[in-house]
Amino acid sequence: FGVEAADAAGMTASLAAGEVVTLPSVGLFADGAAVKTVGSETFRLCQKYVDGMVTVDTDQICNAIKLAYNDARVILEPAGALAVAGLKKYIEENNISGSTFVAITSGANMDFNRLRVVSERADDSERTLQITIPETPGSFRAMYSKIWPRNVTEFSYRYESNQEANVFVSFQPLAHVENDFEEVMKDLNGNNFNCTDLTQNELAKTHIRHLAGGRSGAANERLFRFHFPESPGALQRFLEALNMKWNISLFHYRNYGDDFGRVLVGIQQNHGKECEGMNRFLQDLGYHYIEETENPAYAKFLRTKSSE
Repeated sequence: FGVEAADAAGMTASLAAGEVVTLPSVGLFADGAAVKTVGSETFRLCQKYVDGMVTVDTDQICNAIKLAYNDARVILEPAGALAVAGLKKYIEENNISGSTFVAITSGANMDFNRLRVVSERADDSERTLQITIPETPGSFRAMYSKIWPRNVTEFSYRYESNQEANVFVSFQPLAHVENDFEEVMKDLNGNNFNCTDLTQNELAKTHIRHLAGGRSGAANERLFRFHFPESPGALQRFLEALNMKWNISLFHYRNYGDDFGRVLVGIQQNHGKECEGMNRFLQDLGYHYIEETENPAYAKFLRTKSSE
């Protein structure tokens, strides 16, 4: 079998057509195997010896790079990992077990800057949801309880109105539980937390996850960055510690595999004595924090102009 990137599948198209065809354009993530027109001799040999073609997308290539690193501690370039990605896809789609396969890998000309993309897209165990929750006290924690104890890798929430809020969340379903992701969605929907699966949504994965939330005019908002030791259940413990009478108007968390978890939290305080009460609460919380309310980036990108 041969393997190509789905956005540069010139040989796949040529074999299907029975002649060499020229693609109008090709993707360049697996640039070592990205050509608009395959060679005539290569085409002749593939027609004679290749039994079939498998195409893989960027996420599958990134996952193959991760698998090769975990197994052999080598970092393949995207084109060099095509065979591993195709082999994994073929085995999964055909439900094959108890057989031996060989993937021929070639190429480790990896651009260091590209590792960021590979790391972000390599985890095929991660699932992403958009969840709508009522804008009422305790709803955020109640929604999270439907996902716990699964490992949450990303949370993004921003206060929008007094009626409801949209949460962007990524997590890893329990591997030992059949159809666990589907059951989580069923449980959420059954408790009036309407959700949409964004796992295969390219717009969501590439852009929306970085833009979710945006500006808000939440009154009397203060912004804090919290640090806590990253470990299983660390986010759950942080949310439990954050149990308070003030409204959370912003929450952003992303697990980057670091030693410390980093959470950005917006809290709506009241005036007067309530402000002092919040200060005491933060001091007693037990987590290192930095207030960012006066940070110009916060004013320019997370606040509406009318609220500045």
